[in-house]
Amino acid sequence: MRDMCVTKAVAFAVLLVFPLLAGAQAKRPDDIWYPALREFDIPQPTRVELPNGMVLMLLEDHELPLVGGTILVRTGSVLEPEDKVGLASLTGTVMRTGGTTTHSPDMIDDFLENRAASIETSIGISSGRVSVSALKDDFPEVLALMVDILRNPYFDEGRLAVAKNRVNSMIARQNDDPLGIMFREFADVIYGPESPYARESDYLSIANTTRDDLVTFHRDYFHPNNFVMGLVGDFQTDEMVELISEAFADWEAGPSAPDLVGDYRRHVEPAVYYIPKEDMTQSDITMGHLGIRHDDPDYVALQLLNEVFSGGFASRLFTRIRSKQGLAYSVRGSVGSGWDHDGLFQMWMTTKVETTGAGIEALIREAKNLITEPPTAEEVERARESILNSFVFNSDSPSKILGQQLVFEYYGYPLDWLDRYQQAVRETTVEDVRQAARTHIHPDKFAIMVVGPSEGHDRPLTDFGPVSEIDISIAPPPGQ
Repeated sequence: MRDMCVTKAVAFAVLLVFPLLAGAQAKRPDDIWYPALREFDIPQPTRVELPNGMVLMLLEDHELPLVGGTILVRTGSVLEPEDKVGLASLTGTVMRTGGTTTHSPDMIDDFLENRAASIETSIGISSGRVSVSALKDDFPEVLALMVDILRNPYFDEGRLAVAKNRVNSMIARQNDDPLGIMFREFADVIYGPESPYARESDYLSIANTTRDDLVTFHRDYFHPNNFVMGLVGDFQTDEMVELISEAFADWEAGPSAPDLVGDYRRHVEPAVYYIPKEDMTQSDITMGHLGIRHDDPDYVALQLLNEVFSGGFASRLFTRIRSKQGLAYSVRGSVGSGWDHDGLFQMWMTTKVETTGAGIEALIREAKNLITEPPTAEEVERARESILNSFVFNSDSPSKILGQQLVFEYYGYPLDWLDRYQQAVRETTVEDVRQAARTHIHPDKFAIMVVGPSEGHDRPLTDFGPVSEIDISIAPPPGQ
């Protein structure tokens, strides 16, 4: 009986309060009140430079008994000869899979598997990467093996053959994916076919690459003064510095890596580049020109502009081209940026063949609208809130933070770059964003690319400029 009375009393109280709660409910999304974001402090790693020139960056994280590390190596495919495109990537792969002078590939695999540890190596366009992870107690042994892989790779011929076969199979399939074709060939048009930011391996360049080439490439660039090493995990910083110092103590500095910025075009004549692909039932369209570097004065303003332009469901491209005009399911666009070279300003969409011309026209119109209908104060403020609200998710773990700091150190950016970026997002004005659009968006200089069938277009491609057809046929392997 007592429980029933209590229940009735609670129900009566709810009935009394409910009208007040209902009255306080927001009628429109704009009426919803959000509390101010708390200040978010990004911990800074400890930076140490060893006598041999190797840079260490360490960040303690005692949540789990694990240690993870990454080494960025000053090397890259920008340094490989034009007739051996793919050499850097093969070197990065076979360093790990090809064993060392004292450990066979199978010995390395068994050693790591028995300790639930990993060591991986790779080389990209402008950096090499070595990653390691292990339990805290196993880390000294795993570290010793990693140093052996770094210093004494054997580049086993059999493992090299496996790696080359894998690359050749990718070459054979490189024209299967229309979007892959579009992005690959667009970079070729903008940067130039000989640029390291565009060139691709082919059967001949892979055949030209020998084990001796891998040995030479490794010998030329893998020196401790070309390493930036980051470690995060369950350790004491002073003890870890001592451990790393001992592991690399007898490895002396070598020649510094040369400039890792490759050549590329600075200007492309506006034109339409068409790639016929008759097995498609739609058209993939892209257009644009060179973008900027991360250290451009307008970088932050352009990040806000990107958010206005294509940052989500409320962005201009999504709302106008997808939702209102129904021309595309996927549509994107942004001013891209690189750490050490210009990225690409690129817009792209997929549309029906019979709306190819309408799609091209819509993308050009929206690019022009960034200037003739500049971003409003409301759009910029929404973009600002979106970037600031998502900022914490890019730095919500010590490993993410350390990864960012490694990149800043490697490319010569200030280590407090993220703090500066966050503050600049708060301070950038609407006029800054509009001026950045006027400075960096040039629809009259667009290179336009279409991948798709040749029949069924609503308008001839010549309506948008002179048309050049691109041949994407794959040259056969040597001797065939």
